[in-house]
Amino acid sequence: MLNNWILIGLLAVSTYVSRIIGVEIMAGRKMSPILRLYFQYVPVGIISALIIKQIFIPTDGQLAVSFPVLIGCLSTAITIQIIKMFLPSVVIGVMIGLLARYM
Repeated sequence: MLNNWILIGLLAVSTYVSRIIGVEIMAGRKMSPILRLYFQYVPVGIISALIIKQIFIPTDGQLAVSFPVLIGCLSTAITIQIIKMFLPSVVIGVMIGLLARYM
């Protein structure tokens, strides 16, 4: 158990140090439009990968769909399109996903 906390601590420190180094290197530099476009899509790509990993879960050597997670994600997407606010949409999506899981 202690080894897990050491690993978490080391990962946190390395993440922080790499971000500080990145900020120091990029400070005052002009980015090309292609690089700027790349960095705009990185968060979307990471979030998409995390969501897909939660929707499709491996079961007995095959992929199964987690319908409560799928319903929560779809309800969040629909809500954010309607009300145009991120945090309330996520809260609504989580609540609908929980309702789908436990009903």
